[in-house]
This record gives sequence, C-alpha cells and structure tokens, in this order.
Amino acid sequence: MSNETVHVKILDKDYQVACPAEERSALIQSAQILDERMRLIKNTGGVIGLERIAVMAALNLSHELLQAQSNHSAVGGDSATLQRMQEKIEAQLDRLSSH
Repeated sequence: MSNETVHVKILDKDYQVACPAEERSALIQSAQILDERMRLIKNTGGVIGLERIAVMAALNLSHELLQAQSNHSAVGGDSATLQRMQEKIEAQLDRLSSH
C-alpha cells in the first residue's frame, strides 16, 4: 500500500495529509464534512478560536458516531467498520491539532 499526499482545505487553511491511494476520496469527503461542521460552529459566533471550533466539531462528530454505533448494535451492525471510522476521525483530528 503506497501513500500519497492529499491537499485539503478546512476553514480556508490548506493541509497536506498522507493517506493510502485507495482512501483518497474518503479523506477528501471527510475533510469536506469537517469543514462544513466547523463553518457552522464558527458562524454561530458562540465559539471563538480555530482549536476550540475543531474540538467542538470533533465532539459533535464523535457523538454522532457513538449514536450510529448504538443504533447498529441494536440492529446487529458492523462494529468493526464503525471502529475504523472512529480511528480515522481521531487520526485526522490529531493531524489537524498538530498544525
């Protein structure tokens, strides 16, 4: 598996993220979702500062992930897939917080 560098823009800031080539589109889609969430939080005016906005977006997405896990568990969903999604979200947040 070879990694490639993907350029994404979140809140008008450019980030370079390495990911496997087959996950490029998922990374771009994840960055778009994060950008949308962060813009919503920023536009409410209740949270100031990029780091705080990112943390609030992460908390909201994590909460939704937990709800999805709970719903899937109730109907026999694939918890391994949800676990991988959670790990990817956490890895992206770690990368964003290091910039």
